[in-house]
Amino acid sequence: MRFRNKHLRSAKRCPPSLLIWSIIGIALLFHFYTLSQIQSNQIETRIYYSDENSITKELETVEEEPLHVTVARSRRNPRAVRRKGSQKPPSIIDEFLDESSDVHELFFPDMRRAINPMSEGNDSAGYFYPGHVWLDTDGKPIQAHGGGILYDEETGTYYWYGENKDGPTYLAHQNAAARVDIIGVSCYSSKDLWSWKNEGIVLRGKKNDETHDLHKSNVLERPKVIYNDITKTYVMWMHIDNANYSKASVGVATSQNPTGPFQYLYSIQPHGCESRDMTIFKDDNRKAYLIYSSEDNTELHVSPLTDDYLNVTNEFKSIFVRRHREAPALFKFEGTYYMITSGCTGWAPNSALAHASESMMGPWETLGNPCMGGNVIFRHTTYFSQSTFVLPLPGLPGLFIFMADRWNPANLRDSRYVWLPLAIGGVSDESLEYSFGFPLWPRVSIYWHKRWRLPDGWRDL
Repeated sequence: MRFRNKHLRSAKRCPPSLLIWSIIGIALLFHFYTLSQIQSNQIETRIYYSDENSITKELETVEEEPLHVTVARSRRNPRAVRRKGSQKPPSIIDEFLDESSDVHELFFPDMRRAINPMSEGNDSAGYFYPGHVWLDTDGKPIQAHGGGILYDEETGTYYWYGENKDGPTYLAHQNAAARVDIIGVSCYSSKDLWSWKNEGIVLRGKKNDETHDLHKSNVLERPKVIYNDITKTYVMWMHIDNANYSKASVGVATSQNPTGPFQYLYSIQPHGCESRDMTIFKDDNRKAYLIYSSEDNTELHVSPLTDDYLNVTNEFKSIFVRRHREAPALFKFEGTYYMITSGCTGWAPNSALAHASESMMGPWETLGNPCMGGNVIFRHTTYFSQSTFVLPLPGLPGLFIFMADRWNPANLRDSRYVWLPLAIGGVSDESLEYSFGFPLWPRVSIYWHKRWRLPDGWRDL
């Protein structure tokens, strides 16, 4: 028989509405705390490289540029139009890729507007003009596409490595992408990042050995070089493929000097996986990583390199799964890793995305489109270019140079370089995947400028 104590009150259940509002209240408190921390960090970051170093303010100014485009007339015969009906007009990207269009000429100015470091009485000395022909100290167009830069601290010299595409553009077969036979990897040296001396082809293609990875009929793309402090060796990694892009591998070459010659060692498919667009990144602790597009470009893989930088370790991580990202460019600031990637649209430009992580192995968060200024079309096409490298600037912490290629598939040797200032600060565009929807990192911003230069004495700051 059960007895009830009249002095004890029956327990009351917490109303569901009260529980829900409690959870919302806790979430809001966390949200406000996170925002306060972000705002505090933003103020510190902005003061650090904008107010104290006011010389960088001009580079972080949002510069708008209207794009005036005349709608192309249809090239179809009027009778065909009446018979089959009108077709969708070409998009701005179609016109950009069409070498015969007026739009194409806007983005590929002729030699009369070239960046020429040897021109006497040059009032444009030191200025970068994104998309213009860029001449070396011999007066020839620089051939360093899909490239990256190595900085030698001992000599204060920058070495720019990239694909030499100074050959005829053609299609290997009807449905193939535009290509140029492998010529090799070019190297240029500079003290100021503007005037570049041609150091020659440091890794040459093979004309006669059809079994060699570097035979002219194959593909060599996106070469990057880092220095191994243990072996005192310069190590180059690159995308190696055949004409139909089914080999999907990475190649490795080494040299005792930054200007080569590099000796080609071998190609591999890291961890037995496809590898196409790729880059390598050397961390502050001298640990290096390979980052590459894999699984038919549906995801990226990140893997540490061995201590000699000649192979990958057994560890790797898949990131951005089913996101279809390529052209990775890595950099680091105040302990946080950042990455710029491109979508997969062949030679056609698309929207870049910025990503951040506390660890190279992830998890990686997407911050949104980093492009600022220009116009809507510019921002959604990464200024009609594709990422290849992000270069830190000694003396200007928090400021970087975003390096990209403006591809010209009708004439690949005439592809151009788009270099622009990149800074870190502000709230990111997109809510993040692992932080309850609240941003953890500041925004990555690439600022459009038709003409810009680094501050005077930037290397001595």
